[in-house]
Amino acid sequence: MTRAESSPASTLAAAVFQRYDVELHRYLARHLRRPQDASDLAQEVYLRLLRLERGELVRQPNAYLFFVASQVVSQFKMRASTSPVIYDSDLVALRTENPAQPQADPVDANLQAQHQLEQLLRRLPPTHRDVLILRKRDGLSWREIASTLGLSVHTVKKYLHDARARISTMEWE
Repeated sequence: MTRAESSPASTLAAAVFQRYDVELHRYLARHLRRPQDASDLAQEVYLRLLRLERGELVRQPNAYLFFVASQVVSQFKMRASTSPVIYDSDLVALRTENPAQPQADPVDANLQAQHQLEQLLRRLPPTHRDVLILRKRDGLSWREIASTLGLSVHTVKKYLHDARARISTMEWE
């Protein structure tokens, strides 16, 4: 065993990783514009825990973890806000050469997709909809959903599977 593997910081980081990994990813995904950045920032949080010289002084690992995570998110957002704007000259040239060609508005397309999704969700039974939303939007585990809605884990799995099947067979309006 190397010195780094047996240090209090590595012990703290390993324990925190095992206990709070899912919660940390959920926290990061909620505080970022792009949830795909959550894994990168989670690695940065764990690296900072590993660099901690006196890990045995941390009395509340979860509070310390989320404090570090909030600092990492804040620094990430600050770097993102000062990053340069990228100018795509090829896209500008294409649009000026073909002005009559209609360009899809990504905001409009996103709003239409959101509206269609809302209509599909309204057509689901309320409990199925609640289970699906808690799983997909909120990222809760089957056990957490069961506890929240007062259902068994088996019922949550069944409703989630049924909701997905119903949505896949529904027609878009």
